[in-house]
Amino acid sequence: MAEIIRCSPELAETDRRLQSVPGVGTIVAATLMAELPEIGTTDRRKIAALAGLAPIARDSGQRNGRRVIGGGRATVRTVLYLAALHASRHSATFRAFRQKLQEAGKPVKAALTATARKLLSVLNSMVADGTYFREVQPT
Repeated sequence: MAEIIRCSPELAETDRRLQSVPGVGTIVAATLMAELPEIGTTDRRKIAALAGLAPIARDSGQRNGRRVIGGGRATVRTVLYLAALHASRHSATFRAFRQKLQEAGKPVKAALTATARKLLSVLNSMVADGTYFREVQPT
């Protein structure tokens, strides 16, 4: 995979863009490009569903069940979860997002899953716009 990325100028540029985000290294970037080729070409809701990070309703009649994630591409979901864990420790933007959710009473794993979805949204928009990651100071 590294050889394919190195030989293609377009893939190499996408790889550099993805790796500009804290928590995204060579393995995460390569996995996203290989397993999620739709990145940068679809909206944030569809890309989250493809990755298996979209909440799925478990409702029936008047019963409202818990929303859980599932489906999608398990490999992508796994690497994004681990990247979100790293990003929430080393990036002020993702750290503030995760802390805000946990302070609101969300369980740790739910906050990390939401952080993974936010990370995917950021990566998707970066690839679509052709920009690099810029750390935004949380307010």
